[in-house]
Amino acid sequence: MDDEDREHQRPDGVTDATVAAAGKLSEALEWIERARGHLYSFHQTMGRGDLLAGEAADALAAAGHPALAEQLRDEIVGRNVVQGRWTFQLVEEFDDNYWEPFRAAERAVRDAVMAGRRHVFESEMKDRRRSADRSGHERRPGDG
Repeated sequence: MDDEDREHQRPDGVTDATVAAAGKLSEALEWIERARGHLYSFHQTMGRGDLLAGEAADALAAAGHPALAEQLRDEIVGRNVVQGRWTFQLVEEFDDNYWEPFRAAERAVRDAVMAGRRHVFESEMKDRRRSADRSGHERRPGDG
């Protein structure tokens, strides 16, 4: 068995229930990763919207509407998204207060019950679902 197989092989003595529980926590982390991606998308989208609002204020001023431009700059451009925070602060707080602790907890569980091995549940599912000896169904890269 090569090293890649060992990285995803069930450690000796680990039960189906433990593999399933560790797999469920891994799946939960994947959903948190997706949420984090959406948060970063929100961060970048809001930033772009704010920049465009600033450009719109400049365009209003250039078009002869300085009072409207100033009102837009005063009330909207650079406005906090939530009380006291821009989106970069939301991202940082999420990362520090939730994402990093979640990742650490998942790793701690995996280290404790799966010898640190990742995706054992998925690896075993792949072995059950693939068509052995079929092109495109190789167990690992380089097989076949």
